[in-house]
Amino acid sequence: MKNESYDVVVIGGGPAGLAAAISAHDSGAKVLLLEREARLGGILKQCIHDGFGLIRFGEKLSGPEYAERYIDEFHARQIAAVTLTFVTKIEKTGSGFTVHTVSRNGVARYRAAALVLATGCRERTAKQVFIHGTRPAGVFTAGTAQHFTNLLGELPTKRCVILGSGDIGLIMARRLTLEGAEVLGVYEAKPTPSGLTRNLHQCLYDYDIPLYLSHTVTRVFGTDRLESVEISEVDEHMTPIPGTEQRLDCDALILSVGLIPENELAESLGVKLDPKTKGPVCDGQNMTSVDGVFSCGNALHVNDLVDYVSENAAVAGAAAAAYKPQKRKPVEIHISDTLLYMVPQQLDLARNNNKTAVYFRARGDYNNSRLALTVDGKEVFSRRYAFLRPPEMEKLELDFDGMGLTETSDVQFKLEPQTEKG
Repeated sequence: MKNESYDVVVIGGGPAGLAAAISAHDSGAKVLLLEREARLGGILKQCIHDGFGLIRFGEKLSGPEYAERYIDEFHARQIAAVTLTFVTKIEKTGSGFTVHTVSRNGVARYRAAALVLATGCRERTAKQVFIHGTRPAGVFTAGTAQHFTNLLGELPTKRCVILGSGDIGLIMARRLTLEGAEVLGVYEAKPTPSGLTRNLHQCLYDYDIPLYLSHTVTRVFGTDRLESVEISEVDEHMTPIPGTEQRLDCDALILSVGLIPENELAESLGVKLDPKTKGPVCDGQNMTSVDGVFSCGNALHVNDLVDYVSENAAVAGAAAAAYKPQKRKPVEIHISDTLLYMVPQQLDLARNNNKTAVYFRARGDYNNSRLALTVDGKEVFSRRYAFLRPPEMEKLELDFDGMGLTETSDVQFKLEPQTEKG
């Protein structure tokens, strides 16, 4: 049985895992990256549209192009990587962690002083949004439809309905239209769209694909293959309104109904999760509640832009490389009800916090808002935003070390909307 030791083991070979591994290596650590697929790059391999890299590289790249830049950097450093490898168990030991894996070569164990969990996220399925009816072929998540179309070269539908206005669903509405399929419409249960504004315009409006808000799919019909779906209007509680049902003939239902960070490995280690993000509670160095375990990318919280994933993962990789056991000095970060969530959720005053990246989402569509940070009731920072939407994440970089924080400090972020978009 293979039994090797490393300073840092990174689990996940997508954009977060690659950036974390490169950063940890550049910080002087001996690094191993574990990936369950045959190729590195994660979901970016099938994202052939452009728009990636505007922040990180200052140019528009496709998903494979963005991934390839990191893969090239990764291989140039000769960082160890094992693909087609599944992590079956992680044990906490006195000196770090033992990662148990299985691959084509059998079982192996890897010892590490620190771990970086870059496991990404997965899509919600039809079962998770309670669609009734039979179980015919033709019900896909948007990512699966994207895999069929972009990687396998197979058109999964000729006439489809898309449920959910998340970014992958919007992008697939355009992609399927370009390939000759008819997209009857994008149906969204919420009263506002879930995708980025640029994707609404570039993927729907530019192609005259209708968007129906406050509508959802309540039933599917078909035996072997999907034949039709039932659409209903919903009320403010997203409950279907009786008498509003309509039936549409189609051969596919494509679901873009949200993403869930994959944190089964984190939970097995006892990592505390944030119910708002579904990812680990972390400090400014991306360390979780378990010493030596770091989280980054979409496993930490679902990001809009891969550029932020890479930036966030680089912080986690460098922190994992520098990790040494020491007593923490935690201080919690509290947020107002007008914020959907904020990452990090706490700070460790025993570590450097002079350039801490803070990510947050507003709870609603707000115009002319003001974000204020107070420490023990004294305002130490504020910024105004002309427009905020829940689908569009915001980032700040703050010097918390210069704010005189102590372990008893009351740290509060409050978003004060002046007007709410109706």
